[in-house]
Amino acid sequence: MELTGAEITVRCLQEEGVEYIFGYPGGAVLFIYDELFKQEQVKHILVRHEQAAVHAADGYARSTDKVGVALVTSGPGLTNAVTGIATAYMDSIPLVVISGQVPTGFIGEDAFQEVDAVGITRPCVKHNFLVKDAKDIAITLKKAFYLARTGRPGPVLVDIPKDVSNQKAVYEYPATVNIRSYNPASHGDPLLVKQAAQMLLAAKRPMVYAGGGVVLSDAAKQLTELVRLLDFPVTNTLMGLGSYPSPDKNFLGMLGMHGTLEANMAMQHCDVLLAVGARFDDRVIGNVAHFAEVPRKIIHIDIDPASISKRVKVDVPLVGDVRDVLGDVLALLRASKQKPDAAALKSWWQDIEAWRSRKSLTYRNSTEVIKPQYVIEKLYEVTHGDAFITSDVGQHQMWAAQYYKFNQPRRWINSGGLGTMGFGLPSAMGVQLAHPGAQVACITGEGSIQMNIQELSTCKQFHLPIKVILLNNGYLGMVRQWQEFFHGNRYSESYMDALPDFVKLAESYGHVGARVNRPGDVEGALREAFARKDDLVFLDFHTDPTENVFPMVPGGKGLSEIIMAEDL
Repeated sequence: MELTGAEITVRCLQEEGVEYIFGYPGGAVLFIYDELFKQEQVKHILVRHEQAAVHAADGYARSTDKVGVALVTSGPGLTNAVTGIATAYMDSIPLVVISGQVPTGFIGEDAFQEVDAVGITRPCVKHNFLVKDAKDIAITLKKAFYLARTGRPGPVLVDIPKDVSNQKAVYEYPATVNIRSYNPASHGDPLLVKQAAQMLLAAKRPMVYAGGGVVLSDAAKQLTELVRLLDFPVTNTLMGLGSYPSPDKNFLGMLGMHGTLEANMAMQHCDVLLAVGARFDDRVIGNVAHFAEVPRKIIHIDIDPASISKRVKVDVPLVGDVRDVLGDVLALLRASKQKPDAAALKSWWQDIEAWRSRKSLTYRNSTEVIKPQYVIEKLYEVTHGDAFITSDVGQHQMWAAQYYKFNQPRRWINSGGLGTMGFGLPSAMGVQLAHPGAQVACITGEGSIQMNIQELSTCKQFHLPIKVILLNNGYLGMVRQWQEFFHGNRYSESYMDALPDFVKLAESYGHVGARVNRPGDVEGALREAFARKDDLVFLDFHTDPTENVFPMVPGGKGLSEIIMAEDL
């Protein structure tokens, strides 16, 4: 059966079970859009900016464990999408991004809306392809989906020239694909798995450090079983939140730059560290030399061998899928007659409880001005901890991570590695489409929300009842905080001096808007918003402009060099 390249492209999406494709049309992809129009299986979501298309696909992927798909045109369509692609790449999110390209005969001639899509995206994709013949589209898309979802997940770009999308070829979608040079490991080396189990059982001051890899591999069940079996303390990275139930007594909170005192001190002073699906990045362990001052044995489980011993030398490297490797370790622990040293573990928990007793997340509430932490606490109460929470980047992101107690994986959707302002609202669109009946809240700041605020139009068109929680302090809050601490209170360009009336702006898009100025009105506003199940409600909370995020480990410092609110 001969089909055009555009028909083949859409057939391939159908074969992969793609439910939604997020995109924005343009000349180089019009043949593909024409084929999308002719069918109903793959639903297209028209965004208002290509960056938002990729963020929406990203949010869909993070919340579902499916591959997110975006479609953009050539030139500025592709360059607008790069921020979203880089965001997904840094957080290992499986995406397939299809971009249009000028006709093959014009490539390299600076044609209208031509950019080197392969060259531009090479540093921020898992792989990319330029398809030069319609007969190669099916196998290329099969490879793209396979690469995106296996091993360490990531975005894959498929660049299709306009003439190729109109060229005819025989269509056959391959059932399987084999890439000779790509064989991601699943289970770790059995001898190293045994060594890891023995090391955990011999630990006197153990610590479990779990990151986004636990979420991505759907290994929360195995992680939780291991922690409870051994009665070990556990911490999450920003990306790992929800992989272990936050209200549980063994959970020490998030660690790192804005982590809890107990998590950071336990991380620094443990004697055996189990790192699971995490990468020891700078915002987690701070100064590497300071971290190394306390000797400890490190077991590191990760699907990506390049992540192991990249920043910190480890003793037991376990390369494989987190879920499979944890399962192997658990099998040995269950079968072992040896148990952890109860006396040593009791003493270690006493140390941890002493750190925990300092209540590092305590803040001074007010009856006069809204504290942002209070808004998050009330959001948790109103939603019963059962909402999908997306965020933008800044102080509001950290407060959300600190004060919303995530019980399940894939409920916390944020840009961790790249720190992309403008991520929150479009990613919430992807989450809401993936989970139509769920509560979805976008926590944002007045700087971040304006990066992609045009997506309120998309939300109206597709009836997405997202609740926007704007913590409006009139500043680029995290920038202001650093300027206060490290730049002599010189607030260079961090004050937002001409903000719109967000209530009227939301209403102009056809949504419900409300401004909240008093602490006593916070809970009522949230309850009313979530009671409106069919409406997008934009809540503009005017919060204390002087509030800072604590605790804080200054850049370049070690985990134990932590600043608490009480220290200032």
